[in-house]
Amino acid sequence: MEKVVHHIRKEKRINAISVRANTILLAFLTLLAALCVLPTLLVVIVSFTSEQSIFEKGYSFFPSEFSLDAYNYFLRLGDQIVRSYAITLFVTVVGTLFSLVVTTMLAYVLSRPDYRYGRILMLLLLFTMLFNGGMVPSYMVNTQLLGLRDSVWALIFPMSLNVFYVVVLRTFFRGIPMEIIEAAHIDGAGEFYTFLKVVLPLSKPGVATIGLFTVIAYWNDWFLGMLYIFDNKKYPVQTLLQSMQNSLEALNQSSANALEYAELAQNAPTDSGRMALTVLVVVPVMLAYPFFQKYFVKGLTVGGVKG
Repeated sequence: MEKVVHHIRKEKRINAISVRANTILLAFLTLLAALCVLPTLLVVIVSFTSEQSIFEKGYSFFPSEFSLDAYNYFLRLGDQIVRSYAITLFVTVVGTLFSLVVTTMLAYVLSRPDYRYGRILMLLLLFTMLFNGGMVPSYMVNTQLLGLRDSVWALIFPMSLNVFYVVVLRTFFRGIPMEIIEAAHIDGAGEFYTFLKVVLPLSKPGVATIGLFTVIAYWNDWFLGMLYIFDNKKYPVQTLLQSMQNSLEALNQSSANALEYAELAQNAPTDSGRMALTVLVVVPVMLAYPFFQKYFVKGLTVGGVKG
């Protein structure tokens, strides 16, 4: 009887220690999450802060005066904002779909052990991760050979294939039993039908993870717009944001009625304006991320662990 009581007390002590440890760990993770959220919260608060308050107190979580001047400014200059949003949305959607088609098909071919040239092609792809032609040759190819200068396709094609994503999906596809593919072939399915109806449905977590990475890459890209787009009216929203880091006058110069906004430009909100445009750029991705979250962890772990 004493041994039973001693055992029960021992288990209670262990459970109490476990509860305290979990509480401390939860508090630490909550603090860490708060530290990650605070910069975003500061950006949002500053975007609703008046310029006078920023001038007097700097960036603060508790400004002396709130204001909607920054958002009103962008609403009055809405032609370029709407146009840039539309371009970025088009580039993100079309670019992601095109990139997923190219990446998944190439990764599936490389994952097949019966493909004769798989090893050679994989070595060539890995070589491009270490060495490439550089910016000048790629610029000449895209502008002079392909004629993509000042074209929306210049924002899509250069980023359409990422070798790292190919390697991840190749590893993921190799986790699918070969017997399933052979059974589909026995039933009369061709390679393309097997890829669409058998392989892709079994690979949703991996494809969704790569899709999320690709969406973020296209949405956040500003460099291609700066490199290939010379017409301000064709700026994607990130390139527009980059231009505003230098001067808010870029908005007025690209507006169809610049003279109409000349008086407004003199009183344009600078610090709060940059933060407001940052909020407008980040919010769509933040809203889309939860829909991919259930695939995100599984896609990374499965695609990264299997050999």
